[in-house]
Amino acid sequence: MGLVTSTHALNNIRLVIIGGGPGGYEAAMVATHLGADVTLVERQGLGGSTVLTDVVPSKTLIATADAMRRVSNAVHFGVQVGAEEATADLGMVNQRLLALAKDQSGDIHAGLERAGVRIILGEGRLEDGKTVAVKRLDGGEERLEADAVLLAVGAKARELPTAQPDGERIFNWTQIYNLQEIPEHLIVVGSGVTGAEFASAYNLLGTKVTLVSSRDHVLPGEDADAAKVLETAFERNGITVKSKVRADAVERDGDGVKVTLNSGEVVEGSHCLVAVGGIPNTKDLGLEEAGVEIAESGHIKVDGVSRTTATGIYAAGDCTGVFALASVAAMQGRIAIAHLMGDAVKPLKLTEVSANIFTSPEIATVGVTEQEVAEGKYQADIIKLDLTTNARAKMMNVSEGFVKILARKGSGTVVGGVVVAPRASELIFPIGLAVRKRLHVDDLAETFTVYPSLAGSISEAARRLHVHL
Repeated sequence: MGLVTSTHALNNIRLVIIGGGPGGYEAAMVATHLGADVTLVERQGLGGSTVLTDVVPSKTLIATADAMRRVSNAVHFGVQVGAEEATADLGMVNQRLLALAKDQSGDIHAGLERAGVRIILGEGRLEDGKTVAVKRLDGGEERLEADAVLLAVGAKARELPTAQPDGERIFNWTQIYNLQEIPEHLIVVGSGVTGAEFASAYNLLGTKVTLVSSRDHVLPGEDADAAKVLETAFERNGITVKSKVRADAVERDGDGVKVTLNSGEVVEGSHCLVAVGGIPNTKDLGLEEAGVEIAESGHIKVDGVSRTTATGIYAAGDCTGVFALASVAAMQGRIAIAHLMGDAVKPLKLTEVSANIFTSPEIATVGVTEQEVAEGKYQADIIKLDLTTNARAKMMNVSEGFVKILARKGSGTVVGGVVVAPRASELIFPIGLAVRKRLHVDDLAETFTVYPSLAGSISEAARRLHVHL
């Protein structure tokens, strides 16, 4: 699709967005600001699953677990909290996080309406590349004519035929907030990001946790050193990890559950969370009729500026299978609008994406990985600096974690990094900025950091990558 450049054309573009998650609502805000006539169709509530059932509630739960960690560790600082152990009221915790998610959704809704976006609560379906049929939640129907369409329909939890969730003892990640009491023994099936985060959180909240991993270690595909630190933390905190096995079946057993592994072992617990990935919400969306090509996995194929194979139709977020991150969905949505409206646009670069795993400790990554260097895809010098010698880490009673920086061989340009630490999600930003702006390791090394601070280890690691000329 060609870029629209005339002011008249810009002010008359009719854009229909299907899906109100980060990819949809961020795009809606930008498009309205640039003068488009925007209609957004959302069936669940503004913010989508990111706000209502996924990121916002899960990270709020994790924040509660982190508060429990700090209370439990208070004795190491000479602080006596009380004679009894700290406990969590899970009913109150879940009530709070769901209320927070609802408030956040309401804030997004109100913000879009103030900006002039028309919001329709309902389900949208492509009739062709220029028409969207909508079934409203109030029972009405309408057809929307569009000059361009953005698909931001997200994904849903994958379910196993032999492990059907019932919302009482067996859960997917959208249902686990139904719990009113801390589980006695939670079995988590799946050791990816979602499984590891919930295992970490519930362990800190006082639950006995067993994590079932089909791979050699937790977080397959992530930095191996980071995964090793997390596994050590899991072991120290009493989490049992069942490695190299799969769950063949999960079934109710009275007031508990039984998880049958492909090794023949049966693990018994009080509850089970099945966290085995997601499936894009692309079924019955009218994609074929509109000429939108999808992958075998069901994900919508897009290019670097979020275009699909159909002229005038863009896609963003989890339904594209690029990276299942809210930040990536939002960026894809903004890039799509920039391309559509003739604004300055730069294609999505996955090597610039920062990601974080909200376990305890957190694991943040950006750019080129050590695995890619080992495979010969990149040539880089790598330094890994443990936090054990960092003064602020000692003050915080942090005994594990590290900073890792990857710099391109020869040039010294920062191309990647890993941080394993409390609030790693915040600490990764300067490395992400260095990757984005192609800064030299000396740029990081020569930037003042506060003493004492965890960020000091970032500049120290960069100093150790300095090459004397």
